[in-house]
Amino acid sequence: MNLKKKIFYWSPFLVRIATPRAVINSAYSLIKFSEDYDCSIINFFGEFDKYQNDIKQKKIKLINHSKFRISKILPSEGKIQSRFSFLVMFCLGFFPLKKLISERKPDYIVIHLITSLPLILLMFFNFETKFILRISGLPKLTFFRKFIWKKALKKIHCVTCPTLKTQEYILNQNLVSKDKIELLYDPVINVGEIQKKINEKFSVPVQDDYYCAIGRLTKQKNFMFLCKAFKKVINKYPNIRLLIIGEGEQKKILTHYIKKNDLEKNIFLIGFLDNIFYILSRSKGFILSSLWEDPGFVIVEAAFCRVPIISSDCDNGPKELIKDNINGILFKSNNIENFLIKFDEFIKLEKNSNKLLLNNLKMSKKFTLFNHHLNFKKTLIDV
Repeated sequence: MNLKKKIFYWSPFLVRIATPRAVINSAYSLIKFSEDYDCSIINFFGEFDKYQNDIKQKKIKLINHSKFRISKILPSEGKIQSRFSFLVMFCLGFFPLKKLISERKPDYIVIHLITSLPLILLMFFNFETKFILRISGLPKLTFFRKFIWKKALKKIHCVTCPTLKTQEYILNQNLVSKDKIELLYDPVINVGEIQKKINEKFSVPVQDDYYCAIGRLTKQKNFMFLCKAFKKVINKYPNIRLLIIGEGEQKKILTHYIKKNDLEKNIFLIGFLDNIFYILSRSKGFILSSLWEDPGFVIVEAAFCRVPIISSDCDNGPKELIKDNINGILFKSNNIENFLIKFDEFIKLEKNSNKLLLNNLKMSKKFTLFNHHLNFKKTLIDV
């Protein structure tokens, strides 16, 4: 009888982002559609505590490193504070992670976040375990990161990229041989789970006729641009409403702008929601204003929910996934004048009869758990 391949996932984080969900879905896809793999998520700093029930239900193992939950006390926002947290996590994790890999000897370890730690271990030590660097977003290749990657990727099993553009970018950097780079779409769409959440009872009453935007309230998501653009939209469409779902460091300045410009009846900051699908699926459209994404999970989720999409043409995901007037509307990133022109086109879309929605649904199928399982399994075997 063949023994199952052991796969560990390393993805420490401090703020609510989409990557932990992708990690859980990736492990679950291998377990759900194959009997060949035994998947475990490393809960090194307590970061996966809040997902314990979900992980258990999906029959994924959770490796708890310590009872001391450092993730609850480290600062998560601000450039200096986040770098301090990174250094603390790096120092505390270096030798314990080495010990864990050496003693447990997983066949593969998939690394997502704070990747420099396992990559430096790979540089200096020899492991029986095969390392997979799974790029979760367009990487900023600082001098330090580029140096680490160039050295460590000589020993890497493979590197997976979430979009074609990122794959091309990594290839052009000459950091790793071409035969070790694979395109692997993120496992965003869990069909049964999303359908359940769409129909879930929602505690906050939601009125009809609204557009929605979803994401952390950060510079990347560019919600200040969206609020300024909607101020002009409201002049033409006084009854229009925008719901922004998410938390983040820009909440105060966004709240201040909305109050200062008397937009409280039109723009609403909803905060973080565990279930975005109830609101998303009932909206007149989804708006993505980001300066960059790779690929942008919520744009895929909106496509699956058959919601019309208007998006900035930012790199890498939106520009690659949304084709103007084929499966959505694209506007020039950070350009209010172009947004207003394109929004006029967008507002005329018929939600339930437009061919753009069918094309969008086809696009979202690349990101199902089943598709991820097929391609990831091929990567594990073939590389």
